[in-house]
Amino acid sequence: MLDSVLSSAGYLTGRYTSPHLTCLEERFSIGGTPVSRETLIEEIKQFRDITENLLLTGDLISPPTFFEATTAIALSLFRRAAVQIAILEVGMGGRFDATNIVTPRAVAIPSIDFDHQQYLGTTIEDIAFEKAGVIKPGTVVVTGEKKLSALTVFRLKCQEEKSTLIEATKEIQSDVIFDKGISRLELETPACKYPQIKLKLRGRHQIINTIVAVRLLEELNNHGIAVSSDAICKGLEKTDWPGRLQLVQIPPNKELLLDAAHNVASAKAFADYVNEVWPGGIPLVFSSLRDKDITGIINALGSSVTYLACPPLKNSRSCEPNVILDMISKVRPELRAAISTSTKSAFLDACEHGDVVGVVGSAYLIGEIMVDLNLQQVKPQ
Repeated sequence: MLDSVLSSAGYLTGRYTSPHLTCLEERFSIGGTPVSRETLIEEIKQFRDITENLLLTGDLISPPTFFEATTAIALSLFRRAAVQIAILEVGMGGRFDATNIVTPRAVAIPSIDFDHQQYLGTTIEDIAFEKAGVIKPGTVVVTGEKKLSALTVFRLKCQEEKSTLIEATKEIQSDVIFDKGISRLELETPACKYPQIKLKLRGRHQIINTIVAVRLLEELNNHGIAVSSDAICKGLEKTDWPGRLQLVQIPPNKELLLDAAHNVASAKAFADYVNEVWPGGIPLVFSSLRDKDITGIINALGSSVTYLACPPLKNSRSCEPNVILDMISKVRPELRAAISTSTKSAFLDACEHGDVVGVVGSAYLIGEIMVDLNLQQVKPQ
C-alpha cells in the first residue's frame, strides 16, 4: 500500500518484501517493478565477493544468513537506483532483524499476533517487545494494534526513544461497505475526509492495514515528504498483492482463491472472508511448514473448509501430508481430507468438491501451485 501510494505521488520507490512466491526477484522492487534477473545476479556476485573477502580478513566472523544477504542486496540495489524512498518489510521481528540496520523515518506496526514463538517469545508482550525494536529515536510510529498488552510495550518504547506513537484507529470515523468480497471504505482522519475508496485487496482485515497506511502517509507530510489525498486514494485503489486473497479464474468454470495464510491469525482472516462470500465453505489445497501451529490453523479455518487435499511441499521444512492428516483426524475428525501426490493433483482433487478452490497454509504452497498451474503472470482480479 505504501509503495503504491508513494509511486502515485511521483516518488521513485524501492520495496523489499519476503518471502517470494515463485522467484527471488519479487523481493526487490524499484518503481513498482521487480528488478531484472540479470541485475539481481550481478548484485549477488558483488555481494559474494565482498563477503568472501571479509571472511578471509576476519572482519566477518561467519557467513551471513539468507535474510541478511537479501537485506544487504536490497539496500545496495536501492542505492544504485537512487530511490527516493525505500519501504522495508521486516523479517521475523524488529530487535535482531537484519532490516534493523536502517534508521527509518517512519514505522508501521499494523498488528501483533502469535508467530515464530521459538524466536520472539510465547506471550504477546514478549513478541511486542521484539517487534518494537524497529522503533528508533525521533521516529513516527503508527500501529493498528488494539491489545493493551502490546500497546503498553509500544507506548513505553516510544517514550524511551522520544518517538511519536499514533494509534491509527483513534480519532477517526470509518464505514465499510462489503460487497461480493470487495471493500469500499469511507474514512475521515484528523487530517482529511477521503472520498469512498474501493480497495483492490480483499478481506476485512485489510481495512486496518489501510487505515495504518493512510495515517502513516499523512504523517510523512509533516516530515518533508508530500503525499496528497488524491495520491493516497489512487494508490490504495490500485494496490494488489499476489497470493493474498487473490482470486484467479481457471477455465472453463473454476475459481482459485490463493492466500498465504500461515498462522492462526491469518487463517482466521481467511476463514472470515470465505464465510462471508461463500457461506457454505469451500474445498482447500492445504500444506504447511512443520514449525507452524498446524492444528491451530486447521481449527481456525472452521466452517470455511469443506474438504482438504494435502500435497507434499518441495521444502526441507515442510510437514509431511500423512502427518497433517493425522493432526486433522485428531482435532477435526469430521473433516474429510486426503493426501495428494502434487499440488496440481491436489487442485484437481479439490475441484471435485466445489467450483471455488482455496489454497492456504504456506507462501511456499502458493508459489508451487502458481508454477504448476502457470499462474505467475496472472494479476489479482
